[in-house]
Amino acid sequence: MPTRPLRIAAPTLLIPLALLIPLAGCDTGSDKDDGVGKSPKPSASRPAEETPRPGDQKVTMAWQGKQRVYTVHAPPGYTPTRSLPLVVVMHPYPADGAYAAQLTGFDAKADKEGFLVAYPDGMDQGYNALICCGSADDVGFIGAMTKRLVDTWKADPRRVYATGISNGGDMAFKLAVELPGTLAAIAPVSGGYIGPDAQKPTYTPKTPVSVATFIGGGDGFAGDFERGVTSWSEHLGCKAGRPKKVTGTTTRTEAKCRDGSELVTYRLPDMGHNWPGSKDLTMGETATGVNATDIIWEFFAAHQKSAS
Repeated sequence: MPTRPLRIAAPTLLIPLALLIPLAGCDTGSDKDDGVGKSPKPSASRPAEETPRPGDQKVTMAWQGKQRVYTVHAPPGYTPTRSLPLVVVMHPYPADGAYAAQLTGFDAKADKEGFLVAYPDGMDQGYNALICCGSADDVGFIGAMTKRLVDTWKADPRRVYATGISNGGDMAFKLAVELPGTLAAIAPVSGGYIGPDAQKPTYTPKTPVSVATFIGGGDGFAGDFERGVTSWSEHLGCKAGRPKKVTGTTTRTEAKCRDGSELVTYRLPDMGHNWPGSKDLTMGETATGVNATDIIWEFFAAHQKSAS
C-alpha cells in the first residue's frame, strides 16, 4: 500500500494514509457487508418535512432503526409536474453530502442543465462500499432514497445516475451491481471496482449500466483501479478501442460491452486522488485541464435505461 499522505475531505487537513486505510485500498474485514440480499429489508418511513421545491432541502428518513440524511438540490423553476433526471453524488471518507456538493459543483451544473441532485450522507461519514467503510445497509438506504425521489419528486426512473469520489466512487460500482434495474450509468472518480466481490464474475449488473471512470496516475490506488477496469471488462465482455488524447496527457478509452453498455476510462497521468476540474483545496485538481463534472453530465445525458 502507498505510504504518502493522502488528501481527504476536511479543509486544509492532511492525514497520513496509515490512519486512512478504509479510504479506498485496504480491507479491514470487520466492516465488510454480509453480501447481496442478506440484509433485512424494512420499509422506509416517509421523510420528515419533505416538500418538493427548487433549491436545497435536507431530508431525514428512518432506515433500519436509524435516522438517515440526504440533501436534495432542485434547479430553479422545478415543479413535480416535470420528470427530471436524477444524479446521486456520493462523498469520500470521511465527509458528508455538503462536502460532495462543494467538491463537485453539481448544484451549478443541475441549475444550468435542469436535473435533480441527491447527496446521501454515509453513517459516520462513510459508506459501506466494496472494501469499506462501515456496516450500514447503504445500498438499501440509497435505493429507498431513490425510490422516494422518483415517487415524490417525480425523478425520471429511466434517467437515474450515480457518481462519487474515493469511497463514494467505490459505492457507485456497488450500487450498479446491487440495485438492479435502478441506474442507467455511473461515473466513479478516483474510486474503483475493487475488493473480493469484484473478483467474482457473477458480481456484475443484471441490467446494463454504462460506466465512465477517472483514474489519476499519481493516485496510490491507481493500480487497484486499473485492475478493476480489467475485471469489469472481462466480466462484461467489454472490447476497448485505442486510447484517444483528450487534452495534455489525459486520454480516453472507450469500450463496448456484451450487454450493450459502455465502459469509458479517463486516465490522467498527472493527477492524484482528486476530482479533476474542481477548485476545492482538499481534493480538487485543476491542472489537468479536464472538468469531470462537465464530462460526467454529458455522459449521463447520453444514456438512459431502455423501456421495460
